[in-house]
Amino acid sequence: MATISSLGIGSGLDLNGLLDDLESAERQQLTPIVAQQQSYQAKISAFGQLESALDSLRQAALELSEADGFTDVKSSLSGEALSATVGDGAVVGSYEIEVTQRARNYSIATEGVADKEALLGAGTIQFTFASDSGPSGGAAEVEVTAEDSSLEGIRDAINAADIGVVASIINDGSDQPYRLVLSSAETGTEAAIASVAFSGDLQSSLNTDGTTEVEAQDAKLKVNGIDITSQSNRVEDAIQGITLDLEDTGSVSLEITRDTAAIEGKISGFVSAYNNLQDTISSLTSYDQETGSAGVLIGNVTVQSVESRLRNTLTDVLTSSGTFNSLSDLGITLEVDGTLTLDEEALGDLVAEQLSDLTHFFAGVADEDGLADRLDTVLGAMLDEDGTLDSATSGLESSIERLQERYEDTEARIDSTIERYRTQFTQLDLLITQMNTTSTYLTQQFEALSAQLGQSD
Repeated sequence: MATISSLGIGSGLDLNGLLDDLESAERQQLTPIVAQQQSYQAKISAFGQLESALDSLRQAALELSEADGFTDVKSSLSGEALSATVGDGAVVGSYEIEVTQRARNYSIATEGVADKEALLGAGTIQFTFASDSGPSGGAAEVEVTAEDSSLEGIRDAINAADIGVVASIINDGSDQPYRLVLSSAETGTEAAIASVAFSGDLQSSLNTDGTTEVEAQDAKLKVNGIDITSQSNRVEDAIQGITLDLEDTGSVSLEITRDTAAIEGKISGFVSAYNNLQDTISSLTSYDQETGSAGVLIGNVTVQSVESRLRNTLTDVLTSSGTFNSLSDLGITLEVDGTLTLDEEALGDLVAEQLSDLTHFFAGVADEDGLADRLDTVLGAMLDEDGTLDSATSGLESSIERLQERYEDTEARIDSTIERYRTQFTQLDLLITQMNTTSTYLTQQFEALSAQLGQSD
């Protein structure tokens, strides 16, 4: 708020300073409002930390909520003829694979021309393919205009047509070195080019050179003695859930085994996520007796409810048909401080020997919910829209909005009060100025009268 710099000049009083002191005193009314807003905002941030920790636990539980999460496998490959990628649906097994032929593209080159930029004339290039199921339904053609009929222009026109043919230019170093090379865009016999025909002016300018023809071929391999043919060097259907990329001819042995480490890692990750949540809750609700400092959410009923519901879910005995009914059966112990302790050796034995029962416990079976499903339901009620945390933060946000309205009303009232003080001080300054002027005038008159009386004597 602006102040009147001339205030107090007439009276000689520090009215500006006094007005500033009064304004500072009045604005102290805003301090508790701001403090309360900051307190609510700190709680919203704290709930954000709690939400993040709960979401991490939910994601860890989801990893265990589906039976597929316990079917992880890994591959072991001996030999260099191919690489193998494990995907969904892969099952444990051993495979002897022999690659006898890799797939390749068809290609053929034209006879050479002296200048790759020289115009050869307008015309059409007609392609037929070896199979009706190949590119462009078995046939395609490319129109070449006179102005774009150089070897470079023809190359660009073919590539732009996107018909399953790739064109390039090579230089063979002869007197007429530039050749147009036409290749099938994909490997295999079905994508092969069966014939190339030039018409129009191009018919007399370009001809294919049969001696440069490279026949297309399919990939051929055996898997456990079964003959397999593939149009591509990427073979996706030969072994369930496994993608083979053929890199050379030769024999390899492929072992698909259960990835017990990955399964143990998911359960260990679940325990870690729960313990991280407990650490977060402890930090937000702690109290230090020596310093007197307290966590932002100490005593908060929402946090207490979250912690209680999770603890009950973890400690409830599953009344199911499975072998395991509680976390303690798996070597996972709930400690006094609320954290979980994992017996990794016991878990390793269970994954190796009782994987089906372990899957049943976490993921359930048929119409029975496992522990992970039950946790997801509880966590959903906390994290989803209009859930426990959403309601808590919405209430705090509403309180902040009401405090902001109160702040603005109080500030407006303070401004009005200070403006009234300013008006009063201005009037006081004018009154004292007038009194000082009158006093000066009377003094001057008394002095003049006194002088006259002195002269008359």
